[in-house]
Amino acid sequence: MGVEATAEWRRRSHILEDIHPSASTRLRAPMWAVGEKGPAMSPEPESAISRDEVAHLARLSRLALTDAELDQYAGQLNSILTHVAQVAEVAADDVPPTAHPADLQNVLRPDVVVPSLTPEQALSGAPAVEQDRFAVPQILGEEQ
Repeated sequence: MGVEATAEWRRRSHILEDIHPSASTRLRAPMWAVGEKGPAMSPEPESAISRDEVAHLARLSRLALTDAELDQYAGQLNSILTHVAQVAEVAADDVPPTAHPADLQNVLRPDVVVPSLTPEQALSGAPAVEQDRFAVPQILGEEQ
């Protein structure tokens, strides 16, 4: 898996390089991609994305962002990328993928028939009834 993961990381870094030339030089391959163990959850000292890179992405996306928005989005994207990098470092092959952290088995209640209202009781408060059904106003000029 190490060789395949490293090849995948290199392929992805080339895609990043097409978006922004300095992106792949500042990002390092996650530890799972190169087979290193390293310290878990080690934070990167520099930002994962700069304000200039956010501005560049905004231009590529044809978004007109103010200086305040650029600062705000740079902080938010940095936080997201930092958390993704931490998860990538901690992810292990021996941990099975899950859709929910708790092992849930059929959380629905049993389908049991219980007494309910009769049609007369259900329609007793309706403003209009037609053939044992609620009558509603016609819409969109439909013909009957």
